[in-house]
Amino acid sequence: MRTLDVSLVRARNGVAVVFALNGFAFASWVSRIPESRATLGLSPASLGTLLLALSVGSLVALPTAGGWVHRLGAARVVAAASVVDGVGLAVAGLGAGVLVDPWVTAVGLLLLGYGSGTWDVAMNVEGAEVEERLARTIMPRFHAAFSLGTVAGAAVGAAAAALEVPVAWHLGPAAVLVVAATLPAVRGFLPAGAERAPVEETGRRSAWRAWTEPRTVAIGVMVLAMALTEGVANDWLAVALVDGYDVPAWIGASGFALFVAAMTTGRVAGTVLLDRYGRLPVLWASMAVAGVGVVLVVLGQVPALAAFGIVLWGLGASLGFPVGMSAAADDPAHAAARVSVVSTIGYMAFLAGPPALGFLANEVGVLNALLLVPLLLVPSALAVPSARPERPSAQAPPGQHPTSAG
Repeated sequence: MRTLDVSLVRARNGVAVVFALNGFAFASWVSRIPESRATLGLSPASLGTLLLALSVGSLVALPTAGGWVHRLGAARVVAAASVVDGVGLAVAGLGAGVLVDPWVTAVGLLLLGYGSGTWDVAMNVEGAEVEERLARTIMPRFHAAFSLGTVAGAAVGAAAAALEVPVAWHLGPAAVLVVAATLPAVRGFLPAGAERAPVEETGRRSAWRAWTEPRTVAIGVMVLAMALTEGVANDWLAVALVDGYDVPAWIGASGFALFVAAMTTGRVAGTVLLDRYGRLPVLWASMAVAGVGVVLVVLGQVPALAAFGIVLWGLGASLGFPVGMSAAADDPAHAAARVSVVSTIGYMAFLAGPPALGFLANEVGVLNALLLVPLLLVPSALAVPSARPERPSAQAPPGQHPTSAG
């Protein structure tokens, strides 16, 4: 058995930790959306507009995040982004829980989105480099760490809601924890410059050129559909359960926790499926499972059946984003630029999703509005072939990650 370099092990562990902390921060806010909506007195459409601030922050960050990684290294970018993320989380809690001001809440969500979007690109670029050096599929497990973080964040949020802990008193300490834990974790990252060395060797290609590549854009379209599948659950599942099944807020938060637990399971098991069957069959199967899960949640009307649907939804949504990141990073020389482009396109789902679902929910109800997800998954399946591995050196067999050990 090959012995891994100690610095590579530290980098792998550091990446896993920052993925988990990113998920914890995000889920901490999501788990308190039902209470925040009630406190601020928002309709579904107004809530969708408020959530738009989070998406706008992310989209502002994503196009430039790859450039920051090249200039400063992933460790510094993640550290700085975690501070912005933490400040945004605390301000959102202050706006929703103390000042009861949707504008202050929106500013907090804007900062949270900007920090999260920058952090997202940087940690995915670092994760892709670690995956390349390990020579095996590991990116889904980094995203499983993100999901574990969301499980923890959702569980803490559900407990806080059940105990009637004020939103600000929950999100403020969560923000401090996220920043305090991220700063030491990034010290294990690969040396600054590791992510940009291949680019320097090939002549510093402009990040904007990646937007002209059909394969990169098509991967982005596929990721957009899967991001919407995941993002709708993040923003609306707890609210849909509260409204559609007439359950208390803590059960809505628990439903979200079940969803992210299923996503975690899918991402841990997904590496085996990807290495055995390849990207394309797994992605198509994932879309089908997610679609069936959403339909069961909406039409099941029996709590047990809805819970089963949530599990299927989480399993189906688990692999689209990480596989998209791996596909974008197949060529290490252009990984940062392509990951930035794919992330930007994917995050457009978070930009369009909240208001679209909110306005649709005003007409048909939040629960029924969830059916938008399976309707959009059908045409997006046509973009899946773009994720077929790109092999610069043509060593990997068809259907397999170019750096997979098989």
